[in-house]
Amino acid sequence: MNQRVCILALFVLLAPAVRAAQEPAAESTPGSTPAFYPVPELMTGFNLLYQQKFTEARETFSDWQSRNPEEPFGEIALAASYLFEELYRQGVLTSDFFLSEKKFLHGIEGKPDPDHMANFREALTRARALARQRQKTRAKDPEALFALTLAAGMESDALAILEKKQLDGLKRMKEANEWAKQLLSQRPDAADAYVAPGIANYIIGSLNPGYRFALWFGGIHGDKKLGMEEVAKTVENGRYLRPFAKIMLALAARREKQNALAQKLLRELSEEFPSNDTFATEYAKAMGLPVPAILTR
Repeated sequence: MNQRVCILALFVLLAPAVRAAQEPAAESTPGSTPAFYPVPELMTGFNLLYQQKFTEARETFSDWQSRNPEEPFGEIALAASYLFEELYRQGVLTSDFFLSEKKFLHGIEGKPDPDHMANFREALTRARALARQRQKTRAKDPEALFALTLAAGMESDALAILEKKQLDGLKRMKEANEWAKQLLSQRPDAADAYVAPGIANYIIGSLNPGYRFALWFGGIHGDKKLGMEEVAKTVENGRYLRPFAKIMLALAARREKQNALAQKLLRELSEEFPSNDTFATEYAKAMGLPVPAILTR
C-alpha cells in the first residue's frame, strides 16, 4: 500500500469504529470502574497532563495505581503521560503539524525520545497483563476492553506518527478496532472512545478520491462531517480525554475554515489550562493575533 495511504489509514488505529450494535450499559457502582466514572485523582492526573506537568501527572497516576493494583487504567494513564509528553514535545498537537501536508502524511521529523518510548511500552505491557487477568473471570469485562482498546490505539499512534512504522501501526489498528467493537456493544457510554473513530473518519474523509478508494477497497471508510460529529461527542461527554478531543476538533475546524468553532474551543482550552503554551499559541493563531512574546522564548 502507498506509504501516504498507510500513514493516514493508521489513524484509524487510534480509534475503533463505534458502529457496533449498542445495548444498554450494565449498571456499575461509581468508583468501581475508573474508565467509566470520573475518579477525582485520575481526573487530577489528566488535568496535569493538559497543563504539560508530566512528572506530576505520573506521580499522581503511580500513587493511584499502587493503591489499585488490579486496575489496568492506572497503567493506561501512565502510558498516556509518556505519549502525550512526546506529542507535545514534537509539536504534533498544533496547526503547524496538522495543516502541513508533509508532516500530516509522513509523521514527525527526527526521532522520539528513546526513554519516553521505553517507559510508554512498559506501561502498556503492564496494562495489557492486568486487562487479560480480568478477562479470565469475565471475558467481556468493560474495564479490560477499554484498556485494551486504548493500549492498541495509543501504540498505533506512536508507531505511525512518532516512529513512522506504518505496517506495524496497521496491525495495531485492526486490534484496536476489534476491542472497540466489543466494548461499545455493551458500553456505548464510553464517551472517550469516540474521539479516535472521529479522527479516523475525518482524516480518511479528507483524502483525495484515489486514496479514499484504495482504503475503501480494504474496508476502511471516511466521512469528514461524521468524524467531526463523533469527536464532538467526546467534547460533550468525555471524561479524561475531553480536552484532547477539543484540540483535535479545533484543528479540524481550522482546516474546514469553521473559524468560530475553532476559536471557541481554543479559547475554552486556553482559559481552562492557562499554563499550556500550546493552547495559548493555537488560540492566538486562530484569532489572527501575534503569539504572546512569553510563548516564543
